[in-house]
Amino acid sequence: MTVENEKKKVIFSAVKPTGAPTLGSYAGALKNWLAMQEDYDCFYCVADMHSITVTLSAADFRKNTLDMLAMYLALGLNPEKCTLFIQSHVSAHAELAWVLNCNTLFGEARRMTQFKEKSKKNPENVNVGLFDYPVLMAADILLYQAELVPVGQDQKQHVELARNIAQRFNGRYSPTFVLPEPIIPKNGAKICGLQNPKSKMSKSDDNHNDCVYLADEPDVIMRKFKAAVTDSDACIKFERESKPGISNLLTVYSTFSGTSVPAAEKEFAGLGYADFKKRVGESVIEFLKPVQAEYKRILADKTYLNEVMKTGAEKAARTAARTLSKVYRKVGFVQPF
Repeated sequence: MTVENEKKKVIFSAVKPTGAPTLGSYAGALKNWLAMQEDYDCFYCVADMHSITVTLSAADFRKNTLDMLAMYLALGLNPEKCTLFIQSHVSAHAELAWVLNCNTLFGEARRMTQFKEKSKKNPENVNVGLFDYPVLMAADILLYQAELVPVGQDQKQHVELARNIAQRFNGRYSPTFVLPEPIIPKNGAKICGLQNPKSKMSKSDDNHNDCVYLADEPDVIMRKFKAAVTDSDACIKFERESKPGISNLLTVYSTFSGTSVPAAEKEFAGLGYADFKKRVGESVIEFLKPVQAEYKRILADKTYLNEVMKTGAEKAARTAARTLSKVYRKVGFVQPF
């Protein structure tokens, strides 16, 4: 068998549309998605079902979902090279999640770190969906027999749970699921907030000055970078612990200019912080200029966006149905006529 004919490994990844995608979303996930669609069989989705563990405005939620899909396309995700869809458009995600719930131990789910952290942050809304979130994520992954799952460090535990659930099901009913492995990006994986450079930039953050959104207008982007937190050393050097603000700006510049961090340190040696922040802002604006133009074009073309959603959901559903049918037979459900 030639290399060209070898079966590509399957990758699954998803991002929640709980807010507009940020520079952090691009660096931590979307940049890697673009590279992987060339070499893998990729299933990428807008994880709207995962999003409703928190209370959202229905109108804003719908808009964010479509905006995120349009941004995926504008950045270069190609529906002919990857399967691009909205999670709730493929009902097998919810159906498999129930079967997996019955093969997940309560103690396993209770140990999930993110559940503990989010419960503390929102004690007034500790719902069952928040607790069960990792099992739905396991269904997302296992439906497509994904071998690799690109995630941040904070999601690695969830992939490990998916793997444990798959092993238990395979042992109980016979081999059914591929055992997934997490892959954690090494470069540009973590862009932090501009106002709080010790915490990851989050699209759901209430402080909009802490985030730069991919759809922000150029003047807004520049204003946010000019107001970014730095320090009083007047030295542009990457030292994450002692100089978090400067280190974060160097990471941003490296990600969006294509310049390595050491090269950026040399480039900006002796430059004042104000000029440095301006240059970082300019690099982001220049990178996003063609992306934002394409994003606006796609949002205006509802026919194209609907076709992408329809085609992606149909393609994903075909693969998901094969797995779900196999699972249903193995657990003993009577098959419909």
